[in-house]
Amino acid sequence: MRATTETISEIPPGEHGDQTRLKGIAFWIAISLGTIGLAMAINQTFNFRFMGFQPLGNSFLYYLIGIFLAAAFIIYPSHKGASARVSWYDWILGIAALCSSIYIGIHGLQIIQEGWDFAAPIEATIASGILLALILEGVRRCGGWPLLSVTLFFGSYPLFADQMPGFLWGNAYDFGETVRIHVMGVESIIGIPMQVVAQLVIGFVVFGAALTVTGGGDFFMRFATALMGRTRGGPAKVSVVSSGILGSLSGSVISNILTTGPITIPTMKRSGYPSHYAAAVESCASTGGTLMPPVMGAVAFIMASFLGVPYAEVMIAAFLPALLFYVVLIFQVDNYAARRGLKGLPEEEIPNLWETLKDGWPYLFSLAMLIYMLLFMRLESYAPYYATLVLLFISLFKRNYRFNLKRAISLLSNLTTSVANLVAILAGIGLVVGGLSYTGVAGAFSRELLLYAGGSIPLMLAAGAITSFILGMGMTVSACYIFLSILLAPALVAAGLNPLASHLFILYWGMMSYITPPVAIAAITAAGVAGAPAGKTGLYAMRLGSILFVLPFLFVLNPSLILQGDILKILTSAFTAITAMWLLASTAEGYLYRVGEITWPIRLLVLAAGLCLIYPEPISDLIGFGLVALLYVSRWLLGHRMLTVPK
Repeated sequence: MRATTETISEIPPGEHGDQTRLKGIAFWIAISLGTIGLAMAINQTFNFRFMGFQPLGNSFLYYLIGIFLAAAFIIYPSHKGASARVSWYDWILGIAALCSSIYIGIHGLQIIQEGWDFAAPIEATIASGILLALILEGVRRCGGWPLLSVTLFFGSYPLFADQMPGFLWGNAYDFGETVRIHVMGVESIIGIPMQVVAQLVIGFVVFGAALTVTGGGDFFMRFATALMGRTRGGPAKVSVVSSGILGSLSGSVISNILTTGPITIPTMKRSGYPSHYAAAVESCASTGGTLMPPVMGAVAFIMASFLGVPYAEVMIAAFLPALLFYVVLIFQVDNYAARRGLKGLPEEEIPNLWETLKDGWPYLFSLAMLIYMLLFMRLESYAPYYATLVLLFISLFKRNYRFNLKRAISLLSNLTTSVANLVAILAGIGLVVGGLSYTGVAGAFSRELLLYAGGSIPLMLAAGAITSFILGMGMTVSACYIFLSILLAPALVAAGLNPLASHLFILYWGMMSYITPPVAIAAITAAGVAGAPAGKTGLYAMRLGSILFVLPFLFVLNPSLILQGDILKILTSAFTAITAMWLLASTAEGYLYRVGEITWPIRLLVLAAGLCLIYPEPISDLIGFGLVALLYVSRWLLGHRMLTVPK
């Protein structure tokens, strides 16, 4: 572990940060802000009333925004060429964020009782305007110009909504009213996204940081290696499994790549995988972490709040789609290794599975405790804090990763960086929610979309997939999901689709933009780690993930794949879906188990069988399984020569 003033540089800052300038006083102020924010969140969650401090819900959210927005101005530079040190204007912006939010927070009760969102003293309106401008700057620093453009357009929509045509027409507000409804209203910057961060996400960030600083990342990497290292193409499978586990705990695609990639990518390259393919595997595997329970990232908690269901319900629904995601990747890399004769890792590089589990039982125990409290006790707000306390207590007895002051500082630096990024982005996305909600455009848009689609579910799903994908190229997954959950999800539900499956569909497509050119942030990041061409890596990531694009249509059309319905139907659907994914992966790589490398006519037959199994009807399933049976019977009768590529 590095010195304490450098530990924050070990924490991936999100997608746009630069930790190198956090030195000396800037480092300690950032840590102090994060500590105060965490203490406030714990005080509010457990109702401790520490020193009599128990602010109203809206006041608490304003204080939290001010604290972490100030931290964001210290952590994230204004532009790429900015000084390696925190600039004077960063300090001014941070102080302004604190002062304006504290002023508004102090008047939280008056805002509610006197309706300040519609009529407020001039000084309150000025403070709101300052905070609003600072939030927009925070969005630009942490989310980039594309996200700022979307936020600014929809945030200012109330100013010109009455000038828009047709269903885009809405209620209009003047400039002062727009500022007040965004800052002091309950549906904008302190709406559902920020409430979810305050009530749930901070606790899970703490748990993920505790796992990291106590050696959980090393354990899960060793566990994946012990599990998959000996198999053909073992290094790629280790990448898939380890990135899936760690991604499920962090929920951050880029952080996952920067954490696991420096270990998995060189190992894949040594085993014979080209650098661009190794980077593509890592980028695809890390992307799936957004969908993988138990944590899944902030977006899953926001989804639960929008749907009005317990987080455990979202977690259960996402389990099988996430499992299918990683099963597809395992099939892909295994077929690739089989075609090219790639082997597993050398025996001396593979840890003993039993010894690994014995050493890492605290991580598994705390993770099991977290899942139990989420699924059975339904303690969503408290569970991550309890699990973190158990993990930190047990770590006191582990010599290599004993929790001490240095690791406590590392934990706080991780927390501060992650939450500052989330608060800056989600406060800005609140402006999008507020702009659409206060003008009334959100409901009208959904109705018109349903009308234009003529009730055609395939047409609506195609439109939803394309829209989610395009928006995902310029936004974070959370931002893309929040935007479309307001505009698109109601139309999908009104068309008769399962509400939870519809929301997961939107999340999935926004997530897939991470591996698809021209943006492909995950692929570009992994290419940098691998030393591979970014464009080539993006194309291979898209090719590797081509089958993954089929998955959301599977579960949105078949609710049993989100574990809803009777157990027999769920098991049948899961088996059919896994078989379909196997056949599509075999088609993509040109290799079929027990057959070998297959000719193009046979690949087309395998593709036809896979497509039949995708469509959720008994007759199509029967045709699909019949084609598979025909293929293997033919192989048995005719031998390999008629089916496989000549050597």
